[in-house]
Amino acid sequence: MGAVLGVSPAAGMNLVTLEDRSGRTRDFPLGFGFLVDGRSVELVPPPRQKPVAAARRRTASGSLAVENVSARTARASRIWVEGLHDAELVEKVWGDDLRIEGIVVEPLHGADDLAAAVREFGPAPHRRLAVLLDHLVPGSKESRLAAEASAVPGAADNLLILGHPYVDVWQAVKPQRLGLDAWPQIPRGTDIKVGTCRALGWPAENRSDVAAAWKRILSQVRSYTDLEPALLGRVEEIIDFVSAAEE
Repeated sequence: MGAVLGVSPAAGMNLVTLEDRSGRTRDFPLGFGFLVDGRSVELVPPPRQKPVAAARRRTASGSLAVENVSARTARASRIWVEGLHDAELVEKVWGDDLRIEGIVVEPLHGADDLAAAVREFGPAPHRRLAVLLDHLVPGSKESRLAAEASAVPGAADNLLILGHPYVDVWQAVKPQRLGLDAWPQIPRGTDIKVGTCRALGWPAENRSDVAAAWKRILSQVRSYTDLEPALLGRVEEIIDFVSAAEE
């Protein structure tokens, strides 16, 4: 019978190309009349291969990427975080999601005047405000500031204040990404960033040294999997809250 080299359409029918032991080829109409191991068989065209859909890209936050869509015009709602490092971390992991939703993240540069800032912002159904605080644990200064801000008149349903347990957002990055078993314990009263740098043997003489240390940490964050769950859940809640604001 010969070796099957291929199938091709011709004159309204499908032809099979066979090669004999001498290397000569001939075309035959598909169908009955062929023998395989002495048995009569019918040759039929191979089934069409369905195109394989390209796997959809996922963003750093783990959500499915939305392709060929421009960033949405910024909403009136806002997300506030305590500092620039918090804002950069949120942008690196959730930036794609935030642009699709039109949500702006702004650093507070400290939360000591949070209640006054909330009062000036004026949360409303179409203008929600979500705040992410460091070290929001019972008895902390941040818990008191959050309580004061939540009591601002009119903020009840349009303000959400959440936080993580870490003294600084640096510690929300899994230490294993830096080759550490755990982040160093810094004595109370010592600046957490400066103390961390010194404990790790990194330069810590000025702001430039601290900024370089943060860039070193941030560079090791690839996606949400490099962050602690205590931060992940809070950021997801905050994004959902401001995304649900009335248009």
